[in-house]
Order: sequence, then structure tokens, then C-alpha cells
Amino acid sequence: MINLETERLKFRQWRHEDFPLIAKFFSKEEDARFVGGVKNVEDSWRLMATYIGHYELHGYSYLALQERSSGNLIGTVGLWNSEPWPEPELGYWLLPSSQGKGYGVEAGIAVRNFALDKLKLGSLVSYISSHNEPSKKLAEKLGAKHDGTIELLDFGPHEVYRYA
Repeated sequence: MINLETERLKFRQWRHEDFPLIAKFFSKEEDARFVGGVKNVEDSWRLMATYIGHYELHGYSYLALQERSSGNLIGTVGLWNSEPWPEPELGYWLLPSSQGKGYGVEAGIAVRNFALDKLKLGSLVSYISSHNEPSKKLAEKLGAKHDGTIELLDFGPHEVYRYA
């Protein structure tokens, strides 16, 4: 999954220099409210390390997503499937300055196709807070259909959007 590319985007492993942007993103409630909530600097560091470790264990993860033309980090779109996680998930968060440019759809299509066509995952979902309308719209643009609600571990109720 590392080096997956689209017309405008490149997926890569996280780097030390990405950390300030992750820490800033997760320090703000308006940015982090739908992706696990606000984190202090240490917890943000641990999250980035967890992304890297997940890749080492599975060969996929939430990877750094960079704009090819500028090389700027714009967020993450990727796959998550930890041991307690109910099903493999396509997840995403973008820095506020990168939202509304179609990057989520472009990257999401690439990850969805990778998960279903290359990895042959038996199922793929996105777990979305009922209050996160932009994320639900993105999942629908990626072809997902609403498939009920679950209690997602310690994260509370989440709507399930299932990819065919």
C-alpha cells in the first residue's frame, strides 16, 4: 500500500517531520472530534507510532497522504483492522486546509480498490459518527451503503457504511 498513487496524491509511511501537523490536528476539538477526539502531544505521538506499527503487522494502515505537486502532507486515508476491531475499515481524516478539494474521494477510491481487489478483504466498512455528515457523504460517494449502527468499542455508537 505504500507508494500507492493517484493523479494528485501519494501514500507513504509516516515520517518524524509529519508529527507537528498530527499534533496540531489532534489538539483541536473541531478537527479531532470524529476521529477519536482531542489528544495531548504524547498521545498524538503514540497514535502516529500506532499507524506505523499497524502497517508493520498487516501491510496496510492509515498512511500519510501527500499532495504530489507540492509534497505537502494533507491527512490520511487508509485501512484499519486491529485485533478488537469488528471488521476492516476504510478510514480518513484530512487537514482543514485540504478539505473540499476532492482529495477524500480520490484517495478513498484508491484505498477501496486496493482493499477489495488486491487484498481481497472479505468485508470493508467505514464506521461513522451519526453527527458526521461530511464523512457519510464521502462514504456514499465511494459506493458504501448504510448498514445499521453498532456500539464501536469505547467510541460509542457509530453508523456502519458497507462497501460492496
